[in-house]
Amino acid sequence: MPSARRYPLDHFLNRELTLLAFNRRVLAQAADDSVPLLERLRFLCIVSSNLDEFFEIRAAGLKEQLKLGSHAAGVDGMPPQEVFRRVTGQAHKLIAEQYALLNDVILPALADEGIVFIRRSLWTDAQQEWIHEYFINEVMPVLTPIGLDPSHPFPRVLNKSLNFAVELEGTDAFGRSSGAAIVQAPRALPRVIRLPKELCGVEHGFVFLSSILHAHVGELFTGMNVLGCWQFRVTRNSDLFVDDEEVKNLRIALQGELPQRHFGDAVRLEVADNCSDVMTDFLLQQFGLGREDLYRVPGIVNLVRLMSVPDKVERPDLKYAPFQPGLPKVLTKRYDIFASIRKQDILMHHPFQSFTPVIQLLEQAADDPHVVAIKMTVYRTGTDSVLMEHLLRAAQKGKEVTVVVELMARFDEEANLSIAARLEEVGAHVVYGVVGYKTHAKMLMVLRREDSGYRRYIHLGTGNYHPGTTRFYTDFGLLTCNPEIGDDVNEVFKQLTGLGKAGALKHLWQAPFSLHTNMLAAIRQETIAAKAGRPARIIAKMNSLLEPEIIEALYDASQAGVTIDLIVRGVCSLRPGVKGLSDNIKVRSVIGRFLEHHRIFYFHADGAQTIYLSSADWMERNFFRRIEVCFPVLDPKLKRRVLKEGLKSYLTDNAQSWEMNSNGEYRTKPTRRARICAQELLLAEMRVNTVNAV
Repeated sequence: MPSARRYPLDHFLNRELTLLAFNRRVLAQAADDSVPLLERLRFLCIVSSNLDEFFEIRAAGLKEQLKLGSHAAGVDGMPPQEVFRRVTGQAHKLIAEQYALLNDVILPALADEGIVFIRRSLWTDAQQEWIHEYFINEVMPVLTPIGLDPSHPFPRVLNKSLNFAVELEGTDAFGRSSGAAIVQAPRALPRVIRLPKELCGVEHGFVFLSSILHAHVGELFTGMNVLGCWQFRVTRNSDLFVDDEEVKNLRIALQGELPQRHFGDAVRLEVADNCSDVMTDFLLQQFGLGREDLYRVPGIVNLVRLMSVPDKVERPDLKYAPFQPGLPKVLTKRYDIFASIRKQDILMHHPFQSFTPVIQLLEQAADDPHVVAIKMTVYRTGTDSVLMEHLLRAAQKGKEVTVVVELMARFDEEANLSIAARLEEVGAHVVYGVVGYKTHAKMLMVLRREDSGYRRYIHLGTGNYHPGTTRFYTDFGLLTCNPEIGDDVNEVFKQLTGLGKAGALKHLWQAPFSLHTNMLAAIRQETIAAKAGRPARIIAKMNSLLEPEIIEALYDASQAGVTIDLIVRGVCSLRPGVKGLSDNIKVRSVIGRFLEHHRIFYFHADGAQTIYLSSADWMERNFFRRIEVCFPVLDPKLKRRVLKEGLKSYLTDNAQSWEMNSNGEYRTKPTRRARICAQELLLAEMRVNTVNAV
């Protein structure tokens, strides 16, 4: 476990505030008029999706601390009361900016392009007639209005569901006059409905489900007078709790816990900005929330639902240009994936290069009579994964298939439970790793009987085995049959499926055993070199940088004269550029078309230039509470590729790169140089030079 802090607490930045700062950078993409218009809408929706998770997990954790009366400060020295106050203030500002951008900029720009969201007050008679028919046939049959009275208490409102609070006047057939009702919109109903073109006068006309319900809510309460109808949405604590010490069967325990996710403690209430104070106070009381938890929004309360709009609109000119990912040269002419890997190690850079070789490895392994066993870790892979289909077929053909399924992969638990059940049905060995440690390592091992004996074919990656995300996340994957790396991967699988002490590994650094120690040692070696007057350099790219001991080692290295460049997409607790502390450290964040997801660690190492790739960020959870692997790139040509494509290209980016100052604020740097965008350059290079790539 990490040691006590050696630096003052104010040398560290707060995690929650830096996470909100990340979402502000994402929102800047939506405001950037150089980004295609429908992609700007997507970025706006991504901010909403990110904020949902922020409230479900991070804000919910803060509220739990407040409920328990905790005053324990985090690594930054800020008590939870102060963190919550600042987080609430920043979140309100961010959401206000988000809706202002939507209403004042993006929706008018879309309307100029013939993509219109028609307001209820502007419906024509023909549109009203079509919408009413839609309400009667499609919406009304699945609605269950709930009048609030002693026999109908306030309903259990699902997490993040769309609901309507209705104020009523009059009495019903039974003489009841409670004056209020709740209407829950089933999740099966689309939130955005396309109108027929002939009714709109534009190419793409849409109405919101909320507008349809507002217009016709009176038909749900016959004979009553509707005084007001307001949409609302509650966000709940969605962090699952499974007691590691008490659990006997992780799968059964998780199945029992999952349904409660939809009904955890409320942490945020969103209401329409015209909602009456009386109804707002009533809702806050029902959910046990305070005024600081209330978010009044001028528009629909769930912008995530707009994410589907770009896919419904055939306007390629308003979207990113499609691209065909390339293939490494060694794979362009060979159809035998095993022969290709025997020839040389193969590096794939996603999404610029295709994920297909990994799928082909499993596909050929399932059909190859010489393959006797397949082992794989599954963290996120999706509900309809082609990889899982190949694993199922391999098991059905009698091969020894072992899959380590991480049941606690947040928000993928249900999909992974389903995958586990299907694999067990066909005779695969399914294990759930180690209780108390998430299996986050991305490993695939195929054991094949050949003339020289058994040979292990390995895939290691920085991302997930999810064919969908490989089109949008930047990641590296390595295919190799290096026998020593194969031995290391086999050893890690032994730990995951069996019992015993952790054996020494030749090349891999593994959490929770050696990763933290080896990473610190590599940083300290650069520090020693700098103190001795030798060249010293560290470049690291990751999603998050939070682990205090690593940060302190970087501070030490900076003071010794090590030049340090950190490319951190999201949260970063390190303060760069502080005189006498971190003068030699620069922190950048790159936000663009693709989600920057690879973890790359470069050390000068007295000229050896060691490069490691990993599934792990520099966070306490990755070092101490997860099973991770960090693997070296041994081939000199591939090493040069990683350095060029994964690091240097991002250090020269002046188009989508943000630089962090010592206060945790990010700024794009104005430059007179020609525009350099790392992602665009890599896309162009992989298209043009695919056949020349190693």
